[in-house]
Amino acid sequence: MKLRRSRQAKKGRIEIIPMIDVMFFLLATFMLASLSMQNLHSLPVNLPQGHAAPMQAKTPVTLTITADSRIFLNKKSVTLQTLAATLKPLLLEPDSSVIIAADSAAPNGITVQSMLRARDAGAQHFLIAVKHVD
Repeated sequence: MKLRRSRQAKKGRIEIIPMIDVMFFLLATFMLASLSMQNLHSLPVNLPQGHAAPMQAKTPVTLTITADSRIFLNKKSVTLQTLAATLKPLLLEPDSSVIIAADSAAPNGITVQSMLRARDAGAQHFLIAVKHVD
């Protein structure tokens, strides 16, 4: 009578290729999710087209000017007269940047006047928001 040898239990092993695939999928998912979380605190306006480097501001303050010359500061409606008083408390750091999101059909005069009032409030740097074109 011939007796069979008992089977040796195979040791489990960790496959690295599927783990790399899962890690890449998670990385891509989190990258896309973080891109969609970018918030400019502005209203939707028709921005002019242009090439610009990505923004690196820490706490951006957005000054939006619509085509019908209405002015918004972080989605709050302001006038030229109240712009400086409303903006001053928002500029926490001495080198704070103000993002100008002006509609391409907005009058240049109201845009320039808004920037001058923002400078009176203490804004030193202005970033112009543009629609990126390839």
